[in-house]
Amino acid sequence: MRIARFSLNNTPHYAFVQKDEASGKDFLVELDGYPLGGQQVQPTGQRYALDAEGVRLLAPVLPSKIYGLAFNYRDHTVEFANQHPDIPQQPLSEMNVFMKPSTAVIGPDDPIVYPSASHDLEYEPELVVIMGRVAKNVSAENAMDYVLGFTCGNDVSMRDFQHDDPMWTRAKGFDTSCPLGPWIETDLNYSDARISFKLNGQEIEDAGGTTANLINDIPRQIAFISSFATLLPGDAIMTGSPHKSGQMHPRDEAIVHIDGIGDLRNVIVAE
Repeated sequence: MRIARFSLNNTPHYAFVQKDEASGKDFLVELDGYPLGGQQVQPTGQRYALDAEGVRLLAPVLPSKIYGLAFNYRDHTVEFANQHPDIPQQPLSEMNVFMKPSTAVIGPDDPIVYPSASHDLEYEPELVVIMGRVAKNVSAENAMDYVLGFTCGNDVSMRDFQHDDPMWTRAKGFDTSCPLGPWIETDLNYSDARISFKLNGQEIEDAGGTTANLINDIPRQIAFISSFATLLPGDAIMTGSPHKSGQMHPRDEAIVHIDGIGDLRNVIVAE
């Protein structure tokens, strides 16, 4: 099942995303409430085409917080260490967790604003976990019971600030640094989800990968984070970038694709 958040004439709504068998196109089935935290929702009877006038997809959630996992794929860790040997890293078995604020979140087709103070803005395509229930001190064995589904994310990072600052707050927490979308997929093989990335229509072969290569798998991530923080419905966990990252520039088009979910498209604009 796919769950979207969308704007209709500037008013936000939630919807199921379904496919029209005749045309093969996706459409939105409007819901009467907020499908998180165990709330029961029903279709209102209203349907909208994705390209209908006044309809725009939004970020699928407004999380209270976003956690990210750094160095959670071996290939990305090695590549990053080669480029930035002066940035300390913990052993691969440890979890390196950082946060992005809710103000970093944008949705599909929203612009990523390239901060004028930076000269090295990079993409990191990732699978993102969306929590569906309050989770605190959950076990890895039970962790997936608290998950609503998954979406695409781009952990946009200012590498020059990441290099210069002792903490990563500016580098990864600036406005528009957390594109999410296009919707939440509740039924996904999260243990082997394939991630790819296109820049200006060209697939970047060494930017993709599969969650089968995660150092710390998703249930373990949820258990670890919930051991020190309460995860709320709608909170997001960016599970790690699978391989190489790379630079983006104003006017570039960035598309994160995850098999079984779809495409998250954003364009870079100068501040």
